[in-house]
Amino acid sequence: MLVAEEYFVLIIGYVFGFYMAWNIGANDVANSMASAVGAKAITIRQAIFIAGILNILGAVFIGSHVTDTIRKGIVSTEILTDPHMALIGALSALLASALWVSFATWKSLPVSTTHAIVGAMTGFGIMAGGFSAVNWGKLGGVVLSWVISPIFSLVIAFVMFKAIVRLILSRKAAFDCGMRLSPVFIGMACFVVVLSFLFKTPLGTTLALSDTTALLWALALAVGLGFLGKWLLGRLLWGQVEDGVEEIFRRIQIGTSCYVALAQGANDVANAIGPLAVIYFLVKTGGVAAEVPVPLFLLFFGGIGIACGIGMAGHRVMDTLGNKITTLTNTRGFSVDFAAATTVLAASKMGLPVSTTHAAVGGVLGVGLAHGFEAVNFTIVFQIMIYWVLTVPASALTSMVIFKILEFII
Repeated sequence: MLVAEEYFVLIIGYVFGFYMAWNIGANDVANSMASAVGAKAITIRQAIFIAGILNILGAVFIGSHVTDTIRKGIVSTEILTDPHMALIGALSALLASALWVSFATWKSLPVSTTHAIVGAMTGFGIMAGGFSAVNWGKLGGVVLSWVISPIFSLVIAFVMFKAIVRLILSRKAAFDCGMRLSPVFIGMACFVVVLSFLFKTPLGTTLALSDTTALLWALALAVGLGFLGKWLLGRLLWGQVEDGVEEIFRRIQIGTSCYVALAQGANDVANAIGPLAVIYFLVKTGGVAAEVPVPLFLLFFGGIGIACGIGMAGHRVMDTLGNKITTLTNTRGFSVDFAAATTVLAASKMGLPVSTTHAAVGGVLGVGLAHGFEAVNFTIVFQIMIYWVLTVPASALTSMVIFKILEFII
């Protein structure tokens, strides 16, 4: 390949990679901020600003500096022996997944960007090596996540909100009960957050703590932060009784939403930058390995792309998840965030397929059902589920078409 052609391909890779990162921000920001916005804990402008900054920080400082050549092991690495084929595959996977997520965002519906990449890689695998090149067992796991993630989260959110009602909201001195129990709820949230950082992020992989050590650290920090949180709440909410319980959980919910945004930048940036790193590596070296180093500037590039997507179109899916499925309050919003984070942590630790998007939707559905079936807009829920099912085949078919076009052009 000539030098001019190499740089042309690299520029196309940057464009496709940025477009995918933009779509991650536009669609997945709802996972972290929709419940907080829906519960009026923060405004949509504040959510966009906070999520944009935290996604960049998560991508740059916690995001992985090494990426798997084939995301999620969905296709055989044998099809990468031809660098030209790998290059076309990475480009087609990036554009195909980005187009589907963009379409879903235009329809204001939350979908899994990870599943979009999986579908696109499946399409590339079929075109490059036939059906035998696809790991259908892994794809079966993706299908399972359509059920596992939302049901886990639905149950946890339902139980958590019912517990808050029984222990706090139904009491005469609800605010006093809320303050007395605040270390428990803050501690529970901190416990899940700390464990999630130790188990679910590239930072945790680098630290490589044993399960027992991680549990002890998380427990110690949860206890300390729980009582520190109660002291801070006491100073912030001194003398406030009216809607005091909701104010307690409003403060906690802002913290949990910030965690999800930070983790999103750390984990989801790979969906855009992983294939781009493969393209960058191929153009620079002419070959590809099972794992590819990711330069810091590419992580920053991906983080900026995610932040731009949040700022320009993040409000669309946030509005659907935060307002159109059910009415959210701060106590309900906290239950949603806690359920989604716990589901992702527990399911992934058990080796079960999981999606943060699906967990977030399941959590919202759970707190809605806690008030009865009439409290849930099932029309929107069914629309969302249809798009979940369509994500993999739509991305795969689009990837196959783009692959043939790029094969002809490049």
